[in-house]
Amino acid sequence: MKLTQADFQERRDRLAKQMGPYSIAMIATSPVAMRNRDADYKFRADSSFFYLTGFAEPEAVAVIETEDSGTEYTYSLFCRERNREMEIWNGYRVGIDGAIQDYAADQAYAIEQLDKEIITKLLNKEKLYFRVGQRPDLDSKVTMWLKQALDQNQGQAIPTQIQQLDIIVDEMRLHKSTKEIELMQIASNISAEAHTRAMQKVRPGMMEYALEAELNYIFGQNGCVPSYNSIVGGGENACILHYVENDQMLKDGDLVLIDAACEYQCYASDITRTFPINGQFSPEQKALYQIILDAQIAAIDAIQIGNSYKAPHHVAVRILVQGLLDLGLMSGNIEDIIETEAYRQFYMHGTGHWLGMDVHDVGSYKMDGDWRTYEVGMVVTVEPGLYIAPDDETVEAKWRGIGIRIEDDVVVTSNGPLVLTKNVVKSIADIEALMAQS
Repeated sequence: MKLTQADFQERRDRLAKQMGPYSIAMIATSPVAMRNRDADYKFRADSSFFYLTGFAEPEAVAVIETEDSGTEYTYSLFCRERNREMEIWNGYRVGIDGAIQDYAADQAYAIEQLDKEIITKLLNKEKLYFRVGQRPDLDSKVTMWLKQALDQNQGQAIPTQIQQLDIIVDEMRLHKSTKEIELMQIASNISAEAHTRAMQKVRPGMMEYALEAELNYIFGQNGCVPSYNSIVGGGENACILHYVENDQMLKDGDLVLIDAACEYQCYASDITRTFPINGQFSPEQKALYQIILDAQIAAIDAIQIGNSYKAPHHVAVRILVQGLLDLGLMSGNIEDIIETEAYRQFYMHGTGHWLGMDVHDVGSYKMDGDWRTYEVGMVVTVEPGLYIAPDDETVEAKWRGIGIRIEDDVVVTSNGPLVLTKNVVKSIADIEALMAQS
């Protein structure tokens, strides 16, 4: 499944309507990122640029100009020209004609013409929508273009208001369409298959990177790439929240925490599962795991239209703290522990984040200073965990070095939470049964 140019045009229609009359918006894609010396990373388009254009090549800028009605607009795309020699080395380009024929641009120009053509486009506009602060080099260019437009065209208006384009586009991206959710479901299904494979393939003595390779195999077989740097943390490495070295041996009796997922057609998934390397949870591992699973299930249930964004976190924290008290890992009054956040010794992160084209997706978490409420089409992760540091002498030795997190992707719907990542097991019994079959 892929989005069509009609989908991208509908997004530009909505953006133009919100811009109002006599406005201009400019948005650039990502620059090519160098890995080392003359080797670059595989290019991935800027998410907001791709959201509005569907254009996946580097060195491109989209410009949208509205006229007096505020609904009629012109869409221009500046991109690389066709170049036979460069295409032999680096692959085919869409080119100027392709930008119009295949990407529905009203006008298309060589990217080298941007400095010249943008001056005319700025004239007789009242507002300029631009991603202020995203790239210093572009900030400087916009300042230069505005000055040139003023100096070269006396008597004609130039924008007197500069608006942050992300304020509009981020809110558009926060609310997913039916097609976007379908793409995220595909990404989630592939990622779930990868986690299932990891549970089936893991063995004591295996290297973390070898287990990561099992995930990447499923991603690659489905034409996907990881949404983010995969975390495969065995034993105490699971207590490092963003552990990405993945270079240690997986030991018998330890758990392994895998936080890894793929993106499909630029839409991300995000899954974490924690399971025993030898296929059987120890009593301590089982006790902690069940607390986190209970917290996660309850937090998912709290993702309801009208509930505060923070509701799942509050629900999860209370269950986690009570569980820690029951196991003797903490002592005191539950209300005091929650109020003072003393639980952060074991649970130091939030319970989720927006998910979409970026794994930590755009969209404000607060409105007018208050946590916003859930609305249809929002997608959020739910990922409580507990991490008992290996050097934490405030707890018995049997608990130390255990790190557990469980994460799923959830869509807000009118019928309650929809879990996109349900295809990978997470109960203790189901995990052990699956691993016993391998």
